[in-house]
Amino acid sequence: MIRVTIFKDHDSILGFRCLGHAGYAESGMDVVCAGVSALVINTVNSIEKLTGDAFTLSTEEEEGLIQCKLPKAGSDGTQLLLKSMVLGLKGIQKDYGNEFIILDYKEV
Repeated sequence: MIRVTIFKDHDSILGFRCLGHAGYAESGMDVVCAGVSALVINTVNSIEKLTGDAFTLSTEEEEGLIQCKLPKAGSDGTQLLLKSMVLGLKGIQKDYGNEFIILDYKEV
């Protein structure tokens, strides 16, 4: 199962932690894992290339860890990218269920 924790401070998203593997299908055929990975990696790449906002990034491929943390709320563009990622993840969760992906929120 993939667990995505969204780090929030009031109305702003300050980052996220994505951990685990969906287990929906065999490696290479797992559409849930592929969808989550595409959303998360594209969000990180977009923040880096399209905004001037700083963030820290931690990854660990075997565990399926991608963690992105912003030192502050960041620009409107970064907030839009993060909200878009959350919207996409909620869609995957709705379509495939909590058996494969869980989203939760943590106030920081």
